[in-house]
Amino acid sequence: MSDLRELRLADYIPRPSVELPGSRVPRPRFRCVDAHNHLGRWLTEDGGWMAPEVGLLIALMDEHHVDAIVNLDGMWGEELSANLDRYDRAHPGRFRTFCQLDWNLLREHDGIEHLVSSLANSRTLGARGLKVWKTLGLHYTGPDGRLVLPDDPMLAPVFDAAGDLGPPVLIHTADPVAFFAPVDRHNERLEELLANPGWHFGRPGLPTFARLMDALEGLVTAHPRTTFIGAHVGCYAEDLRWVSRMLDEHPNFHIDIAGRIAELGRRPRAARALLLRHPDRVLFGTDAFPLSASSYPAHFRFLETADEHFPYSPEEEVPPQGRWTVSALDLPADVLEMVYAGNALRLLQ
Repeated sequence: MSDLRELRLADYIPRPSVELPGSRVPRPRFRCVDAHNHLGRWLTEDGGWMAPEVGLLIALMDEHHVDAIVNLDGMWGEELSANLDRYDRAHPGRFRTFCQLDWNLLREHDGIEHLVSSLANSRTLGARGLKVWKTLGLHYTGPDGRLVLPDDPMLAPVFDAAGDLGPPVLIHTADPVAFFAPVDRHNERLEELLANPGWHFGRPGLPTFARLMDALEGLVTAHPRTTFIGAHVGCYAEDLRWVSRMLDEHPNFHIDIAGRIAELGRRPRAARALLLRHPDRVLFGTDAFPLSASSYPAHFRFLETADEHFPYSPEEEVPPQGRWTVSALDLPADVLEMVYAGNALRLLQ
């Protein structure tokens, strides 16, 4: 017992004593579209494809009744063409690749013109949408050296062009709130930040989380003709009142649930209420890469059952985002049908 008084948190892995029934849901009630995933090369350590064997990926999709995956890794130019060739063109209907933009061009005085041209070219090549990552607002600077936030007026031509061209803009602004808080004993994601110190953004010279959320809302407000999908529950899964207000006030704003069942599942009643209030504005997505055999069943269980107190990441002995469990949403059939596929298919025509 005395030795246990010095037990490290990293070594403490309690096993719940509560007896609860569990469900296994290998297939969704309705066929689905994974509207947020990564299949390209820019996030892999070795520069290889996230899905080395496309045939195995499609077999996994078929096993779990996933009709299509949105690949957010198209980038631009030759890399976009390579993604389109590998996925969309080789397997029609099973993949929808989004492009990205080279925001480094913002440093050039004619950068905006080049960005608009790049977006138009990507759309012509076959990109089904534009992915904007969190680095816009946290990393890229303009010609004067200042940080460019998503609501910067200089970006207006780019997002106006997205509205004119038609594809949705899936935008990831900021990151979990805890990533902007002090890295101390009160931070609920301390273990995650200690393992990934580069994920901490509470540093001098960077905008606050609140400023980035203001920038996101400013962007959505300024471009009502452009369709936006706020990644990861509107980029603010910790405050579902804020997300619901955004959906109430901005008809061009949608959200996906990718990578956030850990957050939604610790407030299941509020999360369920959000989806029931806005069933036509929420997209199913996982952000689970590379995909494994447990990725989809965990999500199906979360959306469809009434299970309580279960791991949000069943393959991990220590929960990767925070030391808590989740409870499921038990969504009705009409909501599931829209969230699983209907909303994505409407936006990605």
